[in-house]
This record gives sequence, structure tokens and C-alpha cells, in this order.
Amino acid sequence: MIRACLALLLVLAATISAGSAHAQSRSAAFVADMDSGQVLHARQADAPRHPASLTKMMTLYMLFEAIERGDVALTDTMTASAEAASRPASDLGLAAGDTIEVEQAIRALVVRSANDVAVVVAEHLSGSESAFAEAMTARARELGLTSTTFRNASGLHDPAQLTTARDMARLAHALHRDFPQHFHYFAEERFAYDGATYRNHNSLVGRVEGVDGLKTGYIRASGFNVVTTSQRGEHRLVTVVMGGRTGSVRDAHAEELIEAAYTALDARAQSRLLASLDLPRLNPVRERELMTAELAGLDGPVAVGSNDGAPAAAVILADADPLAEPRLVTEPAWAVQVGAYASQAAARARLESLSATLGDAEIARAAPVTEPVERQGRTLWRARFDRLDADAARRVCERLARMGEPCFAVSPQA
Repeated sequence: MIRACLALLLVLAATISAGSAHAQSRSAAFVADMDSGQVLHARQADAPRHPASLTKMMTLYMLFEAIERGDVALTDTMTASAEAASRPASDLGLAAGDTIEVEQAIRALVVRSANDVAVVVAEHLSGSESAFAEAMTARARELGLTSTTFRNASGLHDPAQLTTARDMARLAHALHRDFPQHFHYFAEERFAYDGATYRNHNSLVGRVEGVDGLKTGYIRASGFNVVTTSQRGEHRLVTVVMGGRTGSVRDAHAEELIEAAYTALDARAQSRLLASLDLPRLNPVRERELMTAELAGLDGPVAVGSNDGAPAAAVILADADPLAEPRLVTEPAWAVQVGAYASQAAARARLESLSATLGDAEIARAAPVTEPVERQGRTLWRARFDRLDADAARRVCERLARMGEPCFAVSPQA
């Protein structure tokens, strides 16, 4: 009987240059499975950051709540004050006394990120922007955004307006969970108003597979921010990148995190399937010395993906196998490791699958081996191709990295 999957560690590494957004000191990133709550990637996720126009996600949450309470309707009109009309771009160019329907305001906030419209909404719901900001903060705390303080409705700079990447992921999850009937607005790519057509600042929507929202933001103090949600198969993810040096670098980093996360989740699903097969077993071997960096910190979420230039990779822990008994054999030279599993059968199946996928002479000459290793009271099974020279090991790992597969080369001294 195959037992439930024990754990999943993702090692998500971007291939942007060292000068890219995630290498900057103010950058932060966070990826989580919205259904399970499992954290797949975290870098500076709890460090304070300026939200910029990500603030409008909370403005929209408050507006959606008002709609569901019956306080306002999509066809209601709201009037712009002189205060609202004075807000700088991005805006719709509203003048004092102009009116805008609630549904138009939603689209203007999502697509145009209109600062004047944010103030219109705030004043319509709370009488003043400052009162609305207090209500935003109070509601955010109720939603679990414990490190977030709002000072305005638009995200224009205020030194005290702060949040974290983790809190923005929580807000995205709350929007999707609480207002599925309104979530389609976040997928809109264009918005037409008063003879002008505006394009969504979130270039990931409609371009990256599965991405269906949410919001971008930028002020000088924050750098370039983005929150996205995406759905592929059974997995819905929320991805947050904050502090990008440019919009294009921010988007590239977010896309890489999304792709690496889904690749690793697919690998986990495959490992579960393969672990259920009745496969012949290899005798395990035990390594003399454990690599200190391998599988560190199994007991909690792991901050991963901050190594510049490293390929995306994943380590999957599959199902426990109590029947395996270790024995020692002579250790060969270089090897490549393609995963660590909680059953020898799963490790064996992974090696067979990759042998068939690669299908070259280099792999044919290698020796597929499974090796037990103890980690925090658990027995894991390494899956390795052994008896390679250094150049061959590096070539195999480079090929696997290009395919999005986990791999690292192991030297004889490791």
C-alpha cells in the first residue's frame, strides 16, 4: 500500500543575470498553492515593502464587499471630487463633478490602475480617503494581512504604507475565494473609456499559460511589483514579485517562478504515479559522507530560488518503503543526482523514466543507482546516474536543466 506523499521541496532558481530584479536588496518573491496553502517559494517574503498600486487590490476588495452587501450596485454612479481629480497618473483624467459607474470604476482600477478612480471609490464608500484607508487596514488585518498598513486607496507613495509579499499573496487568495463572481475582471486585457482604450499593465495575463489576474504596481520607492494567479490542471498558484528593477525583468522573474513551480508540481504527480507501480528493486547503497546542503530544513517552508544563474530544479519526496535494506558497495566517481524519494521504487522508476527520455550513449554507459540517506529520522532514496566522468556529468545536468528536470552533479569528493 502506497502511503501519502510526505513532503515537497521546491528549488526554484531564476536564470536572469546577477543585476536582475531578484538580485536587488529590496526584491521579494513568494509562490504558494492557493488550494493547499503550501509555500513553494519564499524570498524576503516577510520583509516590509511598499505595495504601490497593489494597494488597489484592497480597494477592490472593499468595493466588492460593498456590492455584495447591497450598499452599491454595478450600475450606480459615483462623483469625482476636486481631491480625486487632483491625483497624478495613472488616471482617467476625471474632472471635479464627473461621474463614473461602479463597473467602469472596477475596470479602471484593474486595467488602467487609475489613481483618481481609487479616490472616487474611497470617498463614495467612506466619505474620505483617510477614513477609507483606516477601514482598509482594519479589514486587511481581519483577512490575516498582519504586516500591512494602508494610508490611501491608490498606492501613491506614503512612507507608512507597507506590506509584505506574503500578505499580498493572502490578499490575492481572499479576492479569489470571496468574490469568484467578480474575479473575471482581473483577466481583462483592455478597458475603453471616453473614447480611449487602455491596455492592462499586467503583460502576463493572456501571454503566460494559465495566468488569469491580478495586479501590477510601481512607484520609485517600491520598484516594479506584480501579483498573479494562475490555474493549470488541478493546481492554482499565487505568485508575487516585488521590487523589480524594470517591468520586463519583474515579469520575466514571475514567469520563471510560475513555470518552475508547475514543472515541479508535475514531477511530484508523476512520482506518485510511478511509486504505485510494482517495479523490480535495485539493492541500495549508502554514501560515506552526506552533502550538507542537500535536503536541509525538511521540517518547515524553505526559502529557495535565490541563487543567481542556477537552473530551476525540484526535489520530490515520494512514498515511504519499509522493505528496503541497505548494503554497501564500492563508490564510483562522478554522478548526477535527479531526485530524492521516500521509496526505493519511486527512485528506481525515476531513473528508468529519465533513461528512456534521454536515450543517449552517455546515459547508457552510466550506472543507475538508488542510495538511502537518513534525514531527521526519515529514510530517503537518492536517484543517481553513477560512473560518469566530470564532463559527462555536467553535460547530462545541462540537458536535464534545459528540459526543466531536477539535477546536480556530484563529485567524487562529495
